[in-house]
Amino acid sequence: MKIIKSLLCVEMTIEIAILDFLQNYFFSGYTIFNTIVYGIILVIFVYLIIKMFEYYDLNPINLIFPLIPFIFLGSGTRALVDNGIYPYSWFLITPGIYFIVGGIAILSIFIGLFIQRRTNFDYKYTIFIIGTVLAIINFINIPSINLIAISQISIIWIVLTLIIAISSKYWSLYKDKINLSILSAHLFDASTTFIAVDFFGYWEQHVIPNSIYNLSGTAITMFPLKIIVISFVLYLIDKYIDDDIISGTLKLTVFILGLAPGVRNILSLAIGIS
Repeated sequence: MKIIKSLLCVEMTIEIAILDFLQNYFFSGYTIFNTIVYGIILVIFVYLIIKMFEYYDLNPINLIFPLIPFIFLGSGTRALVDNGIYPYSWFLITPGIYFIVGGIAILSIFIGLFIQRRTNFDYKYTIFIIGTVLAIINFINIPSINLIAISQISIIWIVLTLIIAISSKYWSLYKDKINLSILSAHLFDASTTFIAVDFFGYWEQHVIPNSIYNLSGTAITMFPLKIIVISFVLYLIDKYIDDDIISGTLKLTVFILGLAPGVRNILSLAIGIS
């Protein structure tokens, strides 16, 4: 009996230690440690996605726009948690919600391919429909939205995107509409961060942008940071990666990494100050 009690005590101690570790390093905001861990997980996930696309001979670029509703699903859920409309749970916050939504999106791809083989109905439409239906459920639960905040962000984002689009006459990298869409997604994220942090008292959660903000005292630095980093990444992909599936998957990933936090930010802000 004593041995059993001792084993139970050891088991409980281990469980408590594990929970404390997860709470301190993964559930208490972004740190250098968990950012690196999430980065490693992302690399592994992208590798597996590339293998899936290769197996089914899918062009990842074709999935950029059909997957947008899933971005609204994940980011919308996170925004509703931020504002206390949904309960705080690891499964409903970053990165848990994105693992779940990513799994649903992959399942939707399989469903779309299955339906396409049976009916010739384009799998991309199936993906878009499934994502839209799920995303609408979140929007039904939004009590009210401040349109002024959305307008402020939208104006900055549209103007900057137009400037880049016009400059594409001299900047060949953005003659490609996909590249322009990817940078635009990140400019959208930068716009939401700038308005939220500089005008509404929010703060940047991610480690590197937050460090830059602390040095400069303004989130306007997000704009040149995004333009420089994303342009460099897209340049490297276009110049050195010839495989369409690998380059397409990388661009799809960069697009999601820009749009997802941007949607979360604008909805959190619009709901929170409504």
